[in-house]
Amino acid sequence: MSNVVSYQVVDNIGVISVNNPPVNALAQVVRAGILEAVTAAQNDATDALVLRCEGRTFIAGADITEFGKPPQGPGLPEVLGAIENSTKPVIAAIHGTALGGGFEVSLACHYRCAIASAKVGLPEVKLGLLPGAGGTQRVPRIAGVKVALDMITSGNPIGAEKAKALNLIDEVVGGDDVQAGAIAYAKELVASGAPLKRIRDITIDPATVEPGFFDAARKQLAARARGQIAPDRIVSCIEAAVGQPMDAGLDRERELFMELVSSPESAAMRHIFFAERQAAKIKDLPRDTPLREVKKVAVIGGGTMGGGIAMCFANVGIKVVMVEINDEALARGLGIIEKNYAITMKKGKLTEAQVAQCMGAISGTTDYGDLADVDLVIEAVFENLELKKEIFAKLDAVCKPGAILASNTSYQDIDAIAAATKRPQDVLGMHFFSPANVMKLLEVVRGEKTADDALATAMAIGKKIGKVCALSRVCYGFIGNRMLGGYGRESQMLLLDGCTPAQVDSALEGFGMAMGPLAMGDLAGLDVGYKAREGRTDLPNDPKLYRMGTVLVEMDRFGQKTGAGFYKYDPATRARMNDPEIEALIKSEAAALGVEQREVSEQEILERCLYPLINEGALILEEGIAQRPSDIDVVYVFGYAFPAPKGGPMHYADHVGLKNVYDKICEFRDRYGEDYWKPAPLLEKLAKEGKTFAQWGAEQE
Repeated sequence: MSNVVSYQVVDNIGVISVNNPPVNALAQVVRAGILEAVTAAQNDATDALVLRCEGRTFIAGADITEFGKPPQGPGLPEVLGAIENSTKPVIAAIHGTALGGGFEVSLACHYRCAIASAKVGLPEVKLGLLPGAGGTQRVPRIAGVKVALDMITSGNPIGAEKAKALNLIDEVVGGDDVQAGAIAYAKELVASGAPLKRIRDITIDPATVEPGFFDAARKQLAARARGQIAPDRIVSCIEAAVGQPMDAGLDRERELFMELVSSPESAAMRHIFFAERQAAKIKDLPRDTPLREVKKVAVIGGGTMGGGIAMCFANVGIKVVMVEINDEALARGLGIIEKNYAITMKKGKLTEAQVAQCMGAISGTTDYGDLADVDLVIEAVFENLELKKEIFAKLDAVCKPGAILASNTSYQDIDAIAAATKRPQDVLGMHFFSPANVMKLLEVVRGEKTADDALATAMAIGKKIGKVCALSRVCYGFIGNRMLGGYGRESQMLLLDGCTPAQVDSALEGFGMAMGPLAMGDLAGLDVGYKAREGRTDLPNDPKLYRMGTVLVEMDRFGQKTGAGFYKYDPATRARMNDPEIEALIKSEAAALGVEQREVSEQEILERCLYPLINEGALILEEGIAQRPSDIDVVYVFGYAFPAPKGGPMHYADHVGLKNVYDKICEFRDRYGEDYWKPAPLLEKLAKEGKTFAQWGAEQE
């Protein structure tokens, strides 16, 4: 046997065990070991075979580090063919998660059993791929076309009981000992003379699929694809499962899998997959850095953000105390949390008992003295530096030694906040994104004096509450909001140059952004940006800069909350509508400023909005604000809805070519001036050397 696959006989049942930690991925040695074991077992005296895994999970998928490399045999289809054609029943014994190629292995087995806590799924779509080893052909044959389409295009796993109800699993065995349960199940099958059930032998009657089903599915998926092509190809594969024999369907699946695996969309999504894991690693922090214990958390501020942060901790069973200025504000804050949980329960994502448990973990107070025993405090009040410093001085006086004091600030100087305390080593930033109980990103901001163990604890607790953490050093706006400046600036400059708000937003939404920059400004509140600009002395003295945003705020058009901003909004549905009045106002403002309007191409809109992100990202890397280019991509994909199939701004720049980006920025500099378009030295250097950000990042590791 292979060194990662073993074989033993227990009560006349052959047990094939995979042991390839941490997740038993289907590396070449695993494939070879399974093939060798199944082949050899055909000639021994066993009655049936059980395929199971050591460790915490069944085979959790393919080894995606092999993608893009020369294939090494045996291929997975060859292994699955040997399993399927075994003369003895092969039973998959599932615990943990059977995902992707792991679930496809189980589908090639004649029977599948699982412990109750197990989950199965085909998440390939989340990497811009489709199941490439029969998943699109076998799932519709045993679970039906609609189930297959939903399961494979969502990529979400399902529990063992639900999987059994859908025929994806044959038996849920009792207890946690999956091997014992599987052997007992195998014996029952042998004793009853159970047949060798091969999913490939099932045919789907095309008459069972309603006319137009696949066309309707394509349209529905295209509407939410945001640049992904994999969902469309998945539909084609399931369509082949209905209309073609198994082997022809497998050929179609393989053809479309190979198309996707070499596509830029999948390359980008695989980049984000690895970048997310890399972002959790802090370069100069020893792996054995001790963590501080966090059993109780305080949140200062009971608004939308503070309430969302409190929910994050309550959801994982950590006690939270919310602090507000008076009883009325506290009651309002707790009421918002209760309402949010009610919505979640209504959607079926939490039970009534779970909601009660979460609410039971949250308490409230108006007295800072009640924070004496908390392990972590997160301040989430208005973006006012003096107010934050005042709060941190109070926390310094009442919190126990070693308590971590964190600010949820989006922009403010963490070092200035830390200086208001006598314990700057305990102070850092934990920048959540709104709504905090939904958004995945957490920017952890490392102050000049932040202690290693405080930083390591913040990263670990972020992971515990389900966040994707990325580290930033201190600067105005940290990584994400600092980069956003040029994006928002150009979206408004384009209006003066001749675009309508809808043209700008449509171009960015066509690129894959969830919402265009002007619609996003309306959603956030145009007054928020207006107030933030008021205190800044670093902006160029240019009457064109943010002109339209300023004019709209002075007209009391703050966006969605006032029913009008760059767009008008339906009072009942909040649907946005183009506003001819604003389009006329833009023209008159441009004329007053002496700007000659013109036709602007979609390509120019994209370049002028996206290239400032890239240029500022290069400056952030040079200054050491971000650890690596891929961390910036993580911030933008998980915090700012940058389309994952584009891989984040820095990966996208590599795809476009850094020389092309640099040359275009130089062109804009010559047209609009250095105040707005000055190429970052790192971008210029890499462009001239013919390197990518990815190459530069690898050199820095």
